[in-house]
This record gives sequence, structure tokens and C-alpha cells, in this order.
Amino acid sequence: MSPTTRRHAGILLLVLPAVIYGGVSILTLLIGDPAYMRNRLRQDLWRAGHAHAGVLLVLSLVALYYVEQANLSDRLKRLVSSAIPTAAVLLPAAFFLSVLSPDATKPNPLIYLAYVGAVLLAGALVVLGVGLIRAPRDQRTGPPTGSRR
Repeated sequence: MSPTTRRHAGILLLVLPAVIYGGVSILTLLIGDPAYMRNRLRQDLWRAGHAHAGVLLVLSLVALYYVEQANLSDRLKRLVSSAIPTAAVLLPAAFFLSVLSPDATKPNPLIYLAYVGAVLLAGALVVLGVGLIRAPRDQRTGPPTGSRR
């Protein structure tokens, strides 16, 4: 693993406790905030935001490994390595920020960040998938895990 990939992985792992904190915050709202319980739209979008944050951060970590295995230019590797975590920020931000008001009955225009994040994520995944398919067979399998005696 390259030093850059290791650094990116470290940053992503440090961000994951924020997602844990978000889950605890939502739990606190579910238990103690009647206004939150009355707004089904807000509940659904915040739940979706929390779920997307966690899943996409884990996907970002997994993708870092595969980026190193892919047959892509350094520029495309950097793009993919940053696009997936960026989508992991944009999608949840859209869900959370579009219904900040406890009285929201519909999402505000910040919901469109979800579309930007989804396009960015899909594009990065397609590029990574093509890069992995194009990688030479020995590069895709990686180094041997054990030694023969």
C-alpha cells in the first residue's frame, strides 16, 4: 500500500466516528424529541443520510485497495480516490441539510447535492471497474499470500 493510500485510509477511519456520533444523535432525537417523531420526511431523509454516510465511507476504504490494483493513469487514480469519499459527503449532506427545519414538509434545493454526489459516485465506480478489468491478470491477483518451501 502506498503512503498516499495509507494516509487516505487513515483519514477515512478518523471520519467514521463522526458517523457513529450521527447515529447516536438520531437515536437521541428518536427517544427525546417529539417534533422529530412528528416529521416523517425529516426522519426518512436523516436516516437515509446516516446510512449513506456509513456505507459510502466503507466503500471508500474498499475502493482505495482496488484503485491501486487498477490499470488507470495516476490522474484517474487520484480522481477515483477522491470522488468516492466526496460522494460520501455530498449524498448525506443533501439529505441532512435539505430538511434542517423541524417543520419541513418538502426538501429545500440542497437536496440536489444528492444528484451531484450520485453522478460523481457512479462515474468513479465505472472508471474504477474499467480500470480493474483492464489490469493485467497478475496485477489483479496481487502478491502471493504464502511462501512455498
